[in-house]
Amino acid sequence: MKKLLMLGVVGMFVATQGGFALAAGNPDTGPGCGLGKIAWENYPHQKVIGIQTMEATTNGLMGNNTFAISSGTSGCTNDGKFWAEQKVNAFASLNFENLAQDMAQGQGEHLASLATLMGIPAAQQPAFFTMTQEKYASLVAAGETSPVALVKALNEAVATNPMLAKVSQ
Repeated sequence: MKKLLMLGVVGMFVATQGGFALAAGNPDTGPGCGLGKIAWENYPHQKVIGIQTMEATTNGLMGNNTFAISSGTSGCTNDGKFWAEQKVNAFASLNFENLAQDMAQGQGEHLASLATLMGIPAAQQPAFFTMTQEKYASLVAAGETSPVALVKALNEAVATNPMLAKVSQ
């Protein structure tokens, strides 16, 4: 029952974050994709919040973003990056205690699953396990117990690790 409730909460989080991502859009070029993006793409100052608001408003008024995103039209693509990140966050949320324990030990099935979801190749996973054990205090035990904060800290640790940074891109 607890897992079902947590899965529902995670589902709502993913849906909310998806809505925020579509509304806020790409900070460099507006709300990502859709008719609003196409209609305002030639405006000279794309980073101005007013234009980004107009792009988002146009997308909202036209109501085609769901179709554009799911079909890959109107400048929308499906590279899977957003969903991959949300899968990692959802997994960390559902398995936080087990992950913390595996990280402290430098091994375990939950940590191996997380590494796979994060795109760490099997050959590099032992280095990932060692890194999580060595940085356990800063990743988990430093008082921040949020699964999302843990994933963020892990991504930063992987990006600064000379061996793992090469494979995580």
